[in-house]
Amino acid sequence: MFPIRLWAMSHKINKTNKLKNSELEIEAELAYEAVAAKRNEAIAQIQKGLNLTGFRVGHVPENIIVSKIGELAIIEEAAEMALQGAVATIIEEGKYQYLGQPQVSITKIAIDSPVEFKVRLILLPEIKLCDYQKTASGWNAKRSASFEATEQEIEDGILKIRQTYAQHFHTHAEGEEHKEGEELPLPELNEELLKKLGDFKDIEDFKVKVKETILKEKELREKEKNRLAIIEDIIKNSEIELPQVLIEIELDKMQAQFQDDISRYGMKTEDYLKHLGKKLEDLRKEWTTDAEKRAKLQLILNKIADTEKIEPEAEKMEAEIKNLLAYYKEAKEDRVRAYVLMTMTNEKVFEWLENQK
Repeated sequence: MFPIRLWAMSHKINKTNKLKNSELEIEAELAYEAVAAKRNEAIAQIQKGLNLTGFRVGHVPENIIVSKIGELAIIEEAAEMALQGAVATIIEEGKYQYLGQPQVSITKIAIDSPVEFKVRLILLPEIKLCDYQKTASGWNAKRSASFEATEQEIEDGILKIRQTYAQHFHTHAEGEEHKEGEELPLPELNEELLKKLGDFKDIEDFKVKVKETILKEKELREKEKNRLAIIEDIIKNSEIELPQVLIEIELDKMQAQFQDDISRYGMKTEDYLKHLGKKLEDLRKEWTTDAEKRAKLQLILNKIADTEKIEPEAEKMEAEIKNLLAYYKEAKEDRVRAYVLMTMTNEKVFEWLENQK
């Protein structure tokens, strides 16, 4: 194999073309010497799959191979091998950050002549962020600082708890029949019920705990509402040339979640789609706008994390990875690690945005 410096000498870039959707096309040529150096390796590769009468597979002589498939076919195989090193060097020299696999196509090949080829890359998109710090501080200033729980909200909360208890523990008398949809009799709010519900001193203490829960729920809803407002504003006022491949990745995630949800209800995806009168392709089209927003969201969070040097705490990250691997024993560690890094970094970025004054 050629060392990196020799690969650099063996190819020449003729032209680079920036295409839409963050794609880059590189037109280049590879010296014939680099191709010829792979000829023996190419012959060995061809031998493995060549089955000719009178010869064992893998033992067909070189002169027979040349007579059967031609020298040009051997050179084409050698060129494919040689291009792997040349393309890797081109990417390294250009310091290209890209998504997926490079697409390589030979455009001109002949014996004793340089091989002309094209490399197409999907680059990490350029992101021109708005003043996200100012955007965040503006929304943070509008965020409610305190919350109240009315007596009616507390009573409604207690009612829901009593209803849930009735549904789960069947407080109606044994053997008593109830029609479907008929409300079950509610348990009285007394000391006996409190003992079953949890560690409460008395009814007043229970009401205090219900109030605290209501306030926490309100604070959480306000927090999520504020986060959504901040990020939607940043997305709206930032410039991102979004590659189609990222949209497809998000659509694949949405499709997988959709099919998983269907299976949980004991249904088949094809049966559910038939019921809807739609095809999977129709749903993917309907999801496209949300998929674009999801892709932009993750790119923006990544960009802010990189710019502001935001990272999750190593110990907490390792602990979470360990917990997930213990729970999902079939999961691959590299995927779990990537997932945890993404989710914990995202949370850190949101916390950073929430603290902008």
